[in-house]
Order: sequence, then C-alpha cells, then structure tokens
Amino acid sequence: MKENVQIEKTVTPMLFPFDPDQYWQRIRLIIREEVTNVEKSKPAQPLYETPGMTYKPLLKLVEVCDLFQVTKPTIYDWIRHGKLKRCKIRSRVFFLWNDIQELLKTEEGRKD
Repeated sequence: MKENVQIEKTVTPMLFPFDPDQYWQRIRLIIREEVTNVEKSKPAQPLYETPGMTYKPLLKLVEVCDLFQVTKPTIYDWIRHGKLKRCKIRSRVFFLWNDIQELLKTEEGRKD
C-alpha cells in the first residue's frame, strides 16, 4: 500500500526586504552602471606601457601602425627608405622606442 504523503511548502524568511525579481533587477542595474563607468574611464588611445617599466623598449609592428595611424605597407616602405629601423628577433620584427620617438619628433617638426 502506498501512503499519501503531502509535502508542505515552507516559506523561507527573507533576509532583505526585496522581492527576488526586484533584487535581480537592481543587481543588473548596478552591473550595467559599473560596466558603463569602466568603459568611460578607458583611455581613448592605446597605452604602450608595460607595468613596472617607465617605457616599453620594443614595439610590435601593429603598435607602430596604431601609433602613426598608418598601414603595414607604409611601415615597410619607411624601413626600405631608411626612415625607420627594425630589429629582428628570430622571425619577429620589432622597433626601438627611441627610434620611434625620434621619428615622432621629426614628424612634429614638419607639421609646424
């Protein structure tokens, strides 16, 4: 014989005065606000810094392209014409930060 067992619903006491739906709605709102604040505080231009160093001694090709706002073929053309020197480390190409600074100074001098 099977016994009829009735399970009673117990009400759990609430520890905070919010309906669960209201609670999650508020949490979502807080998260959205925080994400918006973080996105607003991001710098407009990429930072070419390495934590713990005062400057980044080597830059990748992509970083140089972003810095000068030019394409890779332009950078290769600058290398070919001696405007920019490259450093090859194994199969990768890097650029010295000091060389980039010199090129930036000459570019600024031409604009003035």
